[in-house]
Amino acid sequence: MAFNSKDTAAFKGVWVFCEQRDGVILSTGYQLLSEGRKLANDLGVELCGVLLGHEVNETYAKALGGYGADRVYICDHPLLKDYTTDAYTKVICDLVEDKKPEIFLIGATNIGRDLGPRVAARLKTGLTADCTHLDVDVEKYKAFLKTTSTIDVDNTKFEENTNLKMTRPAFGGHLMATIVCPDYRPQMSTVRPGVMQTQAYNEETAAKTVLEKVDVQLTKEDIHVDLVEIVKSAKKAVDLIGADVVVSVGRGISADPKRGLEIAEELANVLGGVVGASRAVVDDGYIGVDHQVGQTGKTVHPKIYVALGISGAIQHVSGMQDAECIIAVNKNANAPIFDVATYGITGDLFKVGPMLAEAIAKYKAEKA
Repeated sequence: MAFNSKDTAAFKGVWVFCEQRDGVILSTGYQLLSEGRKLANDLGVELCGVLLGHEVNETYAKALGGYGADRVYICDHPLLKDYTTDAYTKVICDLVEDKKPEIFLIGATNIGRDLGPRVAARLKTGLTADCTHLDVDVEKYKAFLKTTSTIDVDNTKFEENTNLKMTRPAFGGHLMATIVCPDYRPQMSTVRPGVMQTQAYNEETAAKTVLEKVDVQLTKEDIHVDLVEIVKSAKKAVDLIGADVVVSVGRGISADPKRGLEIAEELANVLGGVVGASRAVVDDGYIGVDHQVGQTGKTVHPKIYVALGISGAIQHVSGMQDAECIIAVNKNANAPIFDVATYGITGDLFKVGPMLAEAIAKYKAEKA
């Protein structure tokens, strides 16, 4: 029977693309499996990981079960060793057409952002990009809206269904939009790295994971590009997502951007952390986009988040509000950032920042 993406009743199950590079599975896969587990539980269906590569390490594949996967489809082929759009798209589409999952999640990495749209177009279904929240249960979605929106949830009528509700930033991060794909399957979404939290590894569930090897049908004729060379950048990227401490700067440094960044770096060095920034600082060209925290940047979950001169617009707060401890420094005593801060300091960041760095360095020296 020909594949029909409109035959929604024929689709069942939640899938996660578990991206690997050089044989190592990216943490994004673990994050999406953890989130996918919740969706699969709400739907009462199986959660499957999809792993493509060559000479795939089955121990790594089995470990995906420790983060929620009931089953892992292993697509092993020499032509899948290195990523190419043509090869990965064909193999995934062949598998989807055969097994028919109702939901397919892909990490919004460089590869995921290339792969997701191509797969969705070939399957004739929809794709919501850069999602920050997912729900299938209506009551859970309503609870989410109560804490993140101005919608009068109790007096708003919601359709009772299990369609995937995919929430993402819109209009440059000034609004949040929830998108559904009711008439086509699979419902596809790319999800930003760091947005979904990874559940604790469970050895017991890992042991029960079913590994299913896929009969990959792939030839060189299916690939329309030649991979000549892979060149890895020597640039040192900032690891905001994995950092335990993030010291971020906002528009408050505009009086002296250079000095403001120096203060942030000094404080980050003392705390053993990295420097982040609000969108305004990035847009003004004071620091690179890889340092941006927020709806249109990266979502972080550090143990300590220091906000220097950041007002606390929702676009920024949504990317850091889950930090264990938030320390805010702002001259405006009524700045919204103080509403989410664990500790708030009303003052000039150019004075308070160096004082904090000095005090912390002194304390650490005394404890050494």
